Amino acid sequence: MVITIFESIEMKEESLLLLSIKYKIINHVVLIDYTIIILGSGFMSYRNEWFLLEADDNMDEIEHREMTEEFLFYKAVANGDIDKVKANCEQDRFMEDEGVGVLSRNPVINLKYHFVITTAMVTRLCRQNGMELEKAFRLSDFYIRKLDDIYTEKEIHKLHDEMVMDYAKRMNNCLRGDINSKHINACKEYIYAHIKDRIAIEDLANELGVSASYLSRLFKKETGVSVSVYIRRQKIDMAKNLLRFSDYSMVEIANRLSFSSQSHFIQQFREVVGMTPKKYRDKYYMIQWDIESEATNSD
Repeated sequence: MVITIFESIEMKEESLLLLSIKYKIINHVVLIDYTIIILGSGFMSYRNEWFLLEADDNMDEIEHREMTEEFLFYKAVANGDIDKVKANCEQDRFMEDEGVGVLSRNPVINLKYHFVITTAMVTRLCRQNGMELEKAFRLSDFYIRKLDDIYTEKEIHKLHDEMVMDYAKRMNNCLRGDINSKHINACKEYIYAHIKDRIAIEDLANELGVSASYLSRLFKKETGVSVSVYIRRQKIDMAKNLLRFSDYSMVEIANRLSFSSQSHFIQQFREVVGMTPKKYRDKYYMIQWDIESEATNSD
């Protein structure tokens, strides 16, 4: 890609790099490449600049820490090893700069870049370990967008710890369940991606290219519940989040999740949770979500 910049136009290096990283993350790909920039009549590419820098005897040298350590941490998150992840956070390893590359001269932007890299790696490994594709990438997008509202290293550090613990707890919950077949995993991913729609067993069967009766039997055999019960639980879990962290009315929540009516939503919610949506909101509004206790209560 060639970008022409006239001498009268000012463009900060940090802004250009940030745009490049955001583009890569939006497409869920972490790549390292180079962009040719024409600065007036200079015609020097980033690649050529790197060759000169690499040959410079005065180049600042950083001995990067072994990648094994970083990957062991990423794997701990993807394996749902909450204790290891928590210990890493308590040791403030994310904030240690020894052996870590400098991606920006601005310390806050530098830390943001490292946050994006960590999030991308964790997302990939969690996906490989069984997290639903849409859930993994939507979580990634959510946490990376939070960087827009953060301006200090302390805030980035806090967000990092919350992000990796969130992924680790979700993976711990995910891996505690039985390992499902390819068809059932595909079903769960479809349900998650279309949770706001009305989903019928026929929709899932058509998506997978199997008969509805076969899929219904297989789903019940592997998960212990019917497709309709599973869909209802997922919708109720989504409703819990909306009740906790939004001001949507009962009617709006019922409509967003495609319940047939407000009364139907209230009835279904009470059957699953044991209390009405109003009582649930009164009790838990804006209280931090504990994934482990939620999983225990839903069993």
